[in-house]
Amino acid sequence: MIATRSDTTETLGFLLFPGFPMACLTSAIEPLRAANEITGRKEFAWKLVGESAAPVRSSAEVRFEPDMSLDEARGLDYLFFLSGPSAMFEDTRHAQAQVRWLDRSGVTIGAFSGGIFPLARTGLMEGRRCSVHWCYEAAFAAEFPLIEATQAAILRDRRRITVSGAGAVFDLMLRLIEERLGRPVMTEVACWFQHPFVRDENAVQTMPVAGAGGTETLLPAPVRAAIALFADHIEDPIQIADVAGAVALSERQLERVFKAATGQTPMRYYRLMRLRRARQRVIFSNASLTEIAQSVGYSSSTELARYYAAAFGIGPREERRSLAGLRGLSGAMPPIGDIRRA
Repeated sequence: MIATRSDTTETLGFLLFPGFPMACLTSAIEPLRAANEITGRKEFAWKLVGESAAPVRSSAEVRFEPDMSLDEARGLDYLFFLSGPSAMFEDTRHAQAQVRWLDRSGVTIGAFSGGIFPLARTGLMEGRRCSVHWCYEAAFAAEFPLIEATQAAILRDRRRITVSGAGAVFDLMLRLIEERLGRPVMTEVACWFQHPFVRDENAVQTMPVAGAGGTETLLPAPVRAAIALFADHIEDPIQIADVAGAVALSERQLERVFKAATGQTPMRYYRLMRLRRARQRVIFSNASLTEIAQSVGYSSSTELARYYAAAFGIGPREERRSLAGLRGLSGAMPPIGDIRRA
């Protein structure tokens, strides 16, 4: 592929909110730095942007000094939101107006990981599809039912770029390097960091098998198909016998292959899947526990609370209270954590 370098530096802005994922920031900057060093030219520049000029503390408790405030943001080709799902602007009306002005000025707007939430709140994702990290999908769907969320690791829809996590951010930067400088430079950058492969932009996110220490892509086909059916029936639970029939197995056969692949029965796995969706909404939304219970197929908040406490070691009401202070102090994503077998 022939390099397509222009004579101007391409500048990326990273809009940081308190508690932003530091890994996403370093995954974006480091490949760009390497591309500059390899070519001996300043092909890429980057600016840290804050709502104000005040320092911003990351999820790892490392503090960063913005290069400019949002009001001062000029000369950017891209602006990416970096935050946890709960992030809000301090002066919402003014900040969102400034972001919309940058969009009208031709800046490509995007988001990494939980940054899709404050970006979606600006209204700039209307009519566009986006990438949403699997651990936020239920919370995102509840808050933004009209925005089409996908399991793509990277999604570019016109002048919007959304990315699910730090590894995918690195892949996006490699794509930007390839488009500007050609495949040989991109490949050399990837090899500098021993990056094993570059995902296509239509690649789906890698998702863990609950409690099994593996990923869904490694599961046998009938088990993957059963899990897909579970995912399609979170609010309206499906019978395991019906799932078995849909994947052309008897109920006993499905239980045997499912337990061999995941270490859990289909029913236990399905319950944990529904509880994980509930937990996203407990942590990242203000929905009532009754609403949350109904959204994952439980008849009452009491029933949800019983299974929730068995899975996570804490009830939903208590977890919400315990995390309220943490969210208020740092804006960081509270840990989803490992789930215990219910």
